[in-house]
Amino acid sequence: MIIVMAPGASEQNIQAVVARIRAAGLKENLSRGTERTLIGAIGDERALDPSLFERMADVERAMRVVKEYQMVARETQPDSSLVSIRGSVFGGAQIQVIGGPSAVENAPQIMAAAQAVEAGGGHLLHGAAFKQRDNPYSFQGLGIEGLELLRQAGAQYGLPLISELTDVRQIEAMLEYDIDAIAIGARNMANSDLLKEVGRINKPVILKRGAAATLAEWLMAGEYIATGGNHNIIFCECGIRSFEPGYPHFLDISAIVALKQETHLPVIVEPAYACGHAWMVPALSCAALAAGADGLLLDVHPSPAEALCHAERALTAAQFQMLMPRLRAVAQALGRSL
Repeated sequence: MIIVMAPGASEQNIQAVVARIRAAGLKENLSRGTERTLIGAIGDERALDPSLFERMADVERAMRVVKEYQMVARETQPDSSLVSIRGSVFGGAQIQVIGGPSAVENAPQIMAAAQAVEAGGGHLLHGAAFKQRDNPYSFQGLGIEGLELLRQAGAQYGLPLISELTDVRQIEAMLEYDIDAIAIGARNMANSDLLKEVGRINKPVILKRGAAATLAEWLMAGEYIATGGNHNIIFCECGIRSFEPGYPHFLDISAIVALKQETHLPVIVEPAYACGHAWMVPALSCAALAAGADGLLLDVHPSPAEALCHAERALTAAQFQMLMPRLRAVAQALGRSL
């Protein structure tokens, strides 16, 4: 940590900062310039809070040098990590495609969606049994029944299963129905209690980015999971808050590149959640792969016009099958496979 003293800082106030650094078990390094004095805290600076120094007399600002997140940081583990969801490996040469409806609605719907994903070359099936909606009168999911239907569809077509967890009370059901990976939605990215709980279970976790979250906040959310002992984390970029009323979010392509630099863990993209329109999904999917994404999470519904949840962003089975060759071509151009 570096503490920048204000111009003309008194020696007494400089020594007060030094005393606080020593009290935390660290050593200090003073650099006296013509205008300012810089004080470096040498040691594990995570024991120090910058705000404690900034309230002290003559302190202009305090800045961390070491990142607060450790387990998910690439500087801790330079080599990229691989995360496997029942044989589908994220972070390697193969790009993984997850497909399925935003929510499980009934048995024919999830069966048809699973068939479309498998026939189109998708690798995993997703479908939410529990939904968080802005409108309390909107479809909230089928609950436990949805997990059972999802499991039946996955077994029928040999696809690993992913479903979203919205409450710690649902964890037991996720384990009982042997959901292969748990998704933490954008709304719950900052729910530290939920993150701690999924950190204690042996299931891969897809952690979506909150709409207003910085990259550091997103990485720290992953750190919550990792500190519980679960290191099978996949980060999912799904858009940031937009000022444009026609689109709920904007896909942050630069976040893919930046996060691959910051973390050794896989990064995937959910383009439909970001843009909110199915017609934009093909172009954004290709762009995501070009930026280095390790996978895609796509909404696929047998009849989007009849969908009970996010109809406007779902691909039909035919659109999904048309998109896959385009994605395969992009992957091959990058020296990867699909």
